[in-house]
Amino acid sequence: MKGNHAVIIENKQEAVRCLKEIGVDPAAYKYLVPKTIHRCVKLKNLSSQAANIIKQEMLSKGGDAALNRSAILLNGHTDVLLMGSLNHYQLLVKKLKLQPFGLKQVAEEIETILSNLESTTSIMELPSGQSLELGKRTLIMGILNVTPDSFSDGGRYFSFEKAIAHAHRMVEEGADIIDIGGASSRPGGLIIDPEQELERVVPVVKRLARDGLVISVDTFRAVVAESCLDVGASIINDIGRLQFDPQMLPVLVKTQAPVILMHNRLQNFNKSKPASDIEAGAKPQYDDMISEIISELEQSIDQAINAGLNPNRIIVDPGIGFGKNAYQNCLIIKRLKEFKSLGKPLLIGASRKSFIGEILGLKVEDRLEGSLAVLSVGITNGADIIRVHDVAESKRVAKMTDAVWRGNG
Repeated sequence: MKGNHAVIIENKQEAVRCLKEIGVDPAAYKYLVPKTIHRCVKLKNLSSQAANIIKQEMLSKGGDAALNRSAILLNGHTDVLLMGSLNHYQLLVKKLKLQPFGLKQVAEEIETILSNLESTTSIMELPSGQSLELGKRTLIMGILNVTPDSFSDGGRYFSFEKAIAHAHRMVEEGADIIDIGGASSRPGGLIIDPEQELERVVPVVKRLARDGLVISVDTFRAVVAESCLDVGASIINDIGRLQFDPQMLPVLVKTQAPVILMHNRLQNFNKSKPASDIEAGAKPQYDDMISEIISELEQSIDQAINAGLNPNRIIVDPGIGFGKNAYQNCLIIKRLKEFKSLGKPLLIGASRKSFIGEILGLKVEDRLEGSLAVLSVGITNGADIIRVHDVAESKRVAKMTDAVWRGNG
């Protein structure tokens, strides 16, 4: 074959690199780059009339579209899978903006999705005056549980002195953010009173913020979020994606604090029930899991932006381990890149979780290698921030993965 080979081009930067290697005239880049990148875009629940127009337009441009077989009857609704190069999409979008049946909005959404898939870097400003640079390298979020009952390290850093020492140790090992949690959300755990949560986290947040650390607080309670932001926290990690406490969003809008919106369909966060139904087997059901998670995260993003939160201060987390089985958790990691469609930085938290133990047959304390494997694949598939217990080891794996994938070597 004399060196002939397939070339995998994921984004515009890689396309330009390939063209440069050949010696293509730079003036031709704007014409050639869109032809090198193939994308599939899934559109949900379109009218059959709109779907058929899209299919015919895409076919005429050289791409294709797959519809439900019943769409030919022009009644009901169908999902649509678009297939084509960026060049095909450019031509399609231009034409759809002239069509009826709400296709102008569909065209704009296609443009947004395709734009969001391109690799970018950004600066997220924090209330503390600090900032996070996203996209250049993977950021490490170290977990600090000031609880007696967290699934992995409950009780180990429950005292104030041990918590402070461990946080500084994680920063020395490479943590960019310290995520402090005072209420366990482990399977079978009970949710504590807000007063207890405040008593656990506020003193630790205050001290570490005074020491100059970037602090995230893992809570779904507005009163805890507000109190912690008042003493120096920079980020709120909301495992309820704004759905568990109606006062959370007003707090975020008032402070303009960045928020992590984590997908979570488990709605039983109260004192009469366990913090999670996972062990009881009562997992939420999905018909199209990735699409449904993206849709629900999108709803929370829109809710936050419409209320007045800066769009650039939203991070999303697909919620690995929360109401998902081992297969579903692996599928999220495998298809993580699809979540880039939302146009927000991605965080994953898989460290030591039960699905790793289930697959490998290992106890919590033996899940390091499995956790590192998941985070490396996650980084390759688009994770911007990884939430971990084992900072030193995770930092090394992230740095090596970045060297390969982001070209940071």
